[in-house]
Amino acid sequence: MSNIPTTQTVKTTKLSGKVWLSAILFGLIGQVAWSVENMYFAKMAQDIGANVGNVDWGTIVSTLMIWLSAIAATATTIFAGGLIDKVGKRKPFVAYGYIAWGVTIMLFAAIPMSPTANTLGIVAAFLVIFDCIMTFFGSTANDAAFNTWITDVTDTTNRGKVNSVMSIFSILAFVIVFVLGMLTYDAGNTVAFFIVLGVLPIVAGIVAIFTMKDSPTIIKNSNPNYWKETFYGFRPSVIKNNKMLYVCLTASCILGISQQTFFSYLINFITNTLGVKDFIIPLAIVIVLAGVLTAVTGILYDKYGRKFFYLPLVLVVITATIVIYLMKFMPQNVYVYVLVVAGTFMLGALLAGGGALMSTFQDYIPKGGEGRFQGVRMCFTVLLPMLIGPLITMIINLMKMDDQSVDYMPPFEIFLAAAIIAVLAIIPIVFVMIDADKLRKRKMEEKLAEQQAEAETAEEMAAATETAEEVVEETIEEAPVGEELEPVCTCGVDCEGACPFPDGNEE
Repeated sequence: MSNIPTTQTVKTTKLSGKVWLSAILFGLIGQVAWSVENMYFAKMAQDIGANVGNVDWGTIVSTLMIWLSAIAATATTIFAGGLIDKVGKRKPFVAYGYIAWGVTIMLFAAIPMSPTANTLGIVAAFLVIFDCIMTFFGSTANDAAFNTWITDVTDTTNRGKVNSVMSIFSILAFVIVFVLGMLTYDAGNTVAFFIVLGVLPIVAGIVAIFTMKDSPTIIKNSNPNYWKETFYGFRPSVIKNNKMLYVCLTASCILGISQQTFFSYLINFITNTLGVKDFIIPLAIVIVLAGVLTAVTGILYDKYGRKFFYLPLVLVVITATIVIYLMKFMPQNVYVYVLVVAGTFMLGALLAGGGALMSTFQDYIPKGGEGRFQGVRMCFTVLLPMLIGPLITMIINLMKMDDQSVDYMPPFEIFLAAAIIAVLAIIPIVFVMIDADKLRKRKMEEKLAEQQAEAETAEEMAAATETAEEVVEETIEEAPVGEELEPVCTCGVDCEGACPFPDGNEE
């Protein structure tokens, strides 16, 4: 009986242990490195401003850092993605890029936390320049190369699970960076903080040299015009032919803007605005529960499809951010409890929704364009959110901020803004849901065809082997006793003595 799968037997592709090891190690360390930037680069600028009695300086510099690093990240990923497709390799960019990434994180150890008034301009320049250099290597290694590698080694039968795991890493990285920050940065030892966190990507890069493997199915872009191909994903004809890919990214963009209105200010919001100093246990509870929610939804995505989860997750984000805003009118003794409940649902829904949209984006990518479309993804998920979100927050901050405050206190209104923005994501989400069945059917048919081709190839190889064995047996039976046998080729091809595979095919 044939082993070719039927339409009811599309099997989930199992990933090898080495693939999971690479995905987990480089995914987690990459998120740790980005968390340093997202959590502490902006905080560093804000804290320096507070230390010198110029809170406005800290707000403006941190916003400039976010904007310029977003531009650097997007530009880098566009060009690196095109180069990665042209070279047809991912591993070298990940391995050596992570090493350089770690070195650039260490640069921040040289920046003073209490500069004089005369050196504020120089400090601001170094903060921005170091951030952009760090972003260049991080975007090359992680945003372009690693994310392309993830697209290569996964398919529609396992992407939901893998991307949900990748989403969980962002909160695990938050914990790692926060704990290290509490032990070093908050204790006044900023040098140790940046040195330790710089070592992690360096070690990961060294490990990648020996353990990471590229997918054997990579399609190398053979077009000699590198500059033209680099902007492939921005061509009007490409956008027209892949319009749902851009609709999916629009949904991610709007949710990203919502998140960026508060994410860079989250630590100072909890400690300074809410006055919650002992929040390790509540934070741990939020992270664990949000991680469980994300993991469970990831498994359900691959089993039932993602269309049933998009809208509920967006509604949860909207509700949770409104609840956090309403804490402004609640007594302080309930802050921790409300923060745990609302924070769990907000964080879990953002991570789960982000994982689902990332998987759908990967499904929409045309074969052979995995690298070049990473730059498009960065425009929607990094550049626009990190430009628009912090701009909205800066406007709110400048209207609400008390210049005489010793500590920077992000206002509650940033979460109200996040909720309003998240409402707009419903529009593209609806179109993604409408197209979901068509996309899933097409990807399953492609996977079925792939499995059928593999089964047919396996049957042909088995038949060829069986034929070769019969030829050998017949030759042995027909040969006279004592007569030396002529070598018999067992390659399975009627090669008539001119075998294209001569080594190891004679008996």
